[in-house]
Amino acid sequence: MTTAHLTFDQTGDKIAERVVKMRSSAVRDLFAAASNPNIISLSGGMPDVSLLPHSAIRTATRAACDDERAVALQYGSTDGRVETKQVFCDLMRDIGVRAKPENVMITTGAQEALDLIAKTFLNPGDIVLAEGPTYLGALQAFSAYEPDIRCIPFDDEGMRVDLLEEELARIGKGNPRLKFLYTIPNFQNPGGVTMVPARRKRLLELSEEYGFMVVEDDPYGRLRYGGGHVLPLKALSDDVVYLGTVSKVFAPGLRTGWIVAPKSVLAKINLVKQGTDLCGSAFNQVVVEHYFTDTPWQKTLQKFVKTYRTRRDAMLAALDEHFPAEATWTRPEGGFFVWVTLPSYVDTGSMLSVALENGVTYTPGDGFYPGGSAGKNCMRIAFCYESPENLAEAVKRLAAVINDRLELYRAFIDAGAIKAE
Repeated sequence: MTTAHLTFDQTGDKIAERVVKMRSSAVRDLFAAASNPNIISLSGGMPDVSLLPHSAIRTATRAACDDERAVALQYGSTDGRVETKQVFCDLMRDIGVRAKPENVMITTGAQEALDLIAKTFLNPGDIVLAEGPTYLGALQAFSAYEPDIRCIPFDDEGMRVDLLEEELARIGKGNPRLKFLYTIPNFQNPGGVTMVPARRKRLLELSEEYGFMVVEDDPYGRLRYGGGHVLPLKALSDDVVYLGTVSKVFAPGLRTGWIVAPKSVLAKINLVKQGTDLCGSAFNQVVVEHYFTDTPWQKTLQKFVKTYRTRRDAMLAALDEHFPAEATWTRPEGGFFVWVTLPSYVDTGSMLSVALENGVTYTPGDGFYPGGSAGKNCMRIAFCYESPENLAEAVKRLAAVINDRLELYRAFIDAGAIKAE
């Protein structure tokens, strides 16, 4: 005879308050639904690793397994291999950033870098400034340390530096609670917009005037499909803390990123990293080294850019054709994402279940604001992974869902019951 065995969670009253307040990633929550073959996913910013040449991957991994296995399979230093750091210095020189290996730390993806920076510098109640909306992974990393995250809106030219000045005036000069500003100036996630040079210059002037650190996250900088190169903030100031990653130009599965910062900053982060993971994967670092030194990776990057440009163009064309007049959206020159804004009475979170029934996913906008404080009428849609044909079909399906939502409101507007926006 079988007896049922019941178990109860006895840890509920032992969970730290900061964990209770944390929110799950909206994108991660959608992964299971997106794996359904009948659903076209516009939610995840996944690079198309099928574009990577097998020969280049074999060359890099064989070198790690055969030529350097004694090093690749062993513990490494907390801040990473000098050889890998030099590779990243070489990569950054191509985009206008000059750095030395002693100013570089290797991290387990840029996501770990965000957590390390937050753990190193934030006390509860400290002020963090960021674009609004901003990368939801950064919000997750920062929120664990209970800061006061304040969002600065952006427009087609990036963060509204005039509004940043107003917020800084409210905070006051020399305020010890103001720790850093986090920004994605190139093809921002989720907005897709790029900060123009004049605003970059003014941002750095304000950082000196008000005494806050600037953290520049640059995962998409090499994925430009139109316009000219814009120098990173790090190229304009040595004080900027720069975050890079191989996830968008090589392989996200290797979880390899880096921080470039003044030595004094890296020394503090190094202490924290020792307690986090002791050291990153030496094997992955060796693979990265050989990929960027022994294989024609620039040709693969050109293939990425060409493919993503075609997909971006397909999405924008479908939006122009199918989306209602009440909707607006960004037109990115690079990166992975388009940010869509609908009338204020539309809740994209509650609409998601209907979209799933119609075979399409997206990421609701409130996940890109601290505590879901705004963005309920917005959504992020990604064009990086699906084919142009699937993107066009997904936008068509999504437009039908949105139009169904708007139809009732249009009737109220026509009847004069509510005002049009």
